[in-house]
Amino acid sequence: MDDLQRANERNLLPGETVGMLQGVLEFGALQVRDIMIPRSQINFIYHEDEFSEILQRIAETEHSRYPVIDESHDDLIGVLLAKDLLKYIGREDAFDIDDIIRPALIIPESQRLNKLLAEFRNTRNHMAVVIDEYSRISGIVTFEDVLEQIVGDIVDEHDDEEDVSTNISPQDDNRYIVQAITPVEEFNEVVGARFPDDEFDTIAGIVINEMGKIPRQGEEVVLDGWLFRVLRSDNRRILLLEVLPYSDCHISEQTAAL
Repeated sequence: MDDLQRANERNLLPGETVGMLQGVLEFGALQVRDIMIPRSQINFIYHEDEFSEILQRIAETEHSRYPVIDESHDDLIGVLLAKDLLKYIGREDAFDIDDIIRPALIIPESQRLNKLLAEFRNTRNHMAVVIDEYSRISGIVTFEDVLEQIVGDIVDEHDDEEDVSTNISPQDDNRYIVQAITPVEEFNEVVGARFPDDEFDTIAGIVINEMGKIPRQGEEVVLDGWLFRVLRSDNRRILLLEVLPYSDCHISEQTAAL
């Protein structure tokens, strides 16, 4: 590694080449837990979801693969490929999710990346579900995630060139449209809030805890000076929220009353 650094300092090799060689040397020491997408940021599909619900979920998140779970987030059934839904367009009545669910590649957090890369190649999977020592789902990792440890960031057509959060969409009048699975830390950073992240991983957890139930569409709650309005939910989870400073909302209501 020191030799590579010296070669870089003397401009003996292009910077990108040095970076890639460093990535290769470090690759074998990395474990899955070092690069996985944490559970709080996974977009799950529920086994009992209707065809229209699944399509809406895919349209909102724009991924190609989704872990399919039962009522419990740790009851993994398999993986759904978005492309497998195409044959049901126009004949939704024939949809049966069990016909298209594929087996999931399940790996432990401690697995080395070089071993995972070999498994991806041998099984032709592009995503693996990561479990902890108690066999609970702790994250997912993709083939792209692994390759990026060697070659650096791979930008695809869904990546935001300005690296803006894909979970939070700023609107006019200080409003935000927020995916309910947004991690609390990310929400605080983008919106400028100060919600604690030691008890709940996602903004949905904070809202549900405060309301004491799974809220319905249109229900609202005020937390720490922010108004949270549920834009979309079902009987199991919140999906989408509108968030705005409560002071702005209160002023708007007073103005409308005049």
